[in-house]
Amino acid sequence: MKIKRLLLSVLLLPTLSLAQTPNFNFTGKVGNLNKPAMVYFDYMDNGASREDSVALVNGAFKFSGNITSGNAYARMALDHTGKGKGHAVYTGDVIYFYFGKEQFALTSKDSLQTANIMGSKVYDESEAYNKAIGGTIMAVTKKANMEFNAGTLEQKKDTAYVKIIDQRFRKRVQDRTDKQFEFAKANPTSYFALVALSEAAGSKVDLAKVQPIYNALSKELRATDMGRELAQRIEANGLTAIGKVAPLFTQNNEVGKPISLTDFKGKVVLVEFWASWCSPCRAENPNLVKQYKAYHDKGFEIISVSLDHVKQNWLEAIEKDGLAWTHVSDLKGWNNEVGRLYGVRAVPASFLVDAEGKIIGNGLRGEPLNLKLAEIFK
Repeated sequence: MKIKRLLLSVLLLPTLSLAQTPNFNFTGKVGNLNKPAMVYFDYMDNGASREDSVALVNGAFKFSGNITSGNAYARMALDHTGKGKGHAVYTGDVIYFYFGKEQFALTSKDSLQTANIMGSKVYDESEAYNKAIGGTIMAVTKKANMEFNAGTLEQKKDTAYVKIIDQRFRKRVQDRTDKQFEFAKANPTSYFALVALSEAAGSKVDLAKVQPIYNALSKELRATDMGRELAQRIEANGLTAIGKVAPLFTQNNEVGKPISLTDFKGKVVLVEFWASWCSPCRAENPNLVKQYKAYHDKGFEIISVSLDHVKQNWLEAIEKDGLAWTHVSDLKGWNNEVGRLYGVRAVPASFLVDAEGKIIGNGLRGEPLNLKLAEIFK
């Protein structure tokens, strides 16, 4: 028996070794930077989040790994001064791009913003897609900011000037969305048709417009995690409409105890989607604290569903903001199962559920939420 087990182990070794062989290799060189300069590399692979980091040595870095799908979406941030990942991601040198099961490279004289990426067919396809639709949303936003900053001090204070910049920005965004729908229609077998449709559909899905294009996509695209998520969003559009019974869910709280929406039967419940990193969410929290104190004893409850993926950040935000109600999360970030069930693609998002379990409010916050609660508990 021992001999047979040993033989089996030996036979499995080549298979295990093969499974661990990286299917992508990403090398790069940014000038001649050394410590404390760090590169942070985060990417989404078929719904799963991965992250890595490395210190630059004479400007060079290397990342290797395995992706299960043919297309992964990456965020790469370069911290030049050792201030940490948060600083690099939100205020520093950061880029976003797609890659595949490939060997590819990045080169730049000084920063990621001026970098060239070579050797990735997936990256080249994504660049062609972005060119076809008018650029990434970050590029469109950057252009609007540049136009605003090009104005004089007097112009920046002029509401008419600001309105013109805003109108141009919104026009570009709408044109880009229209082109995304056109791209998705014209390229039903392209992965970037799915990317286009997923982004253009948004949170409030126009079923008449989105459903036919989605149905025309290839089976392979619809079977990807992004394809399944979009299908959930399309379905959620009907499930979470005003007057519908709120979709039931169960998810663990901060200490691992399962919490269900049915636990609050007979209560008025605000199902609130948020995250510790979401500034608008955190800005609304003082108002939620006030409303909770005012109406909790009358039958008002809040279930906050966090789209965090780092537990410590989630817990610290709850404590710092003084959020004394029920909190749940599976720490899967944007892939939170409740978030996907409700079709949430942006936070803050909320659904007000009455004592009978029916949705009576969608996206209420601030004064509209306050007025609705005052009406209910008058």
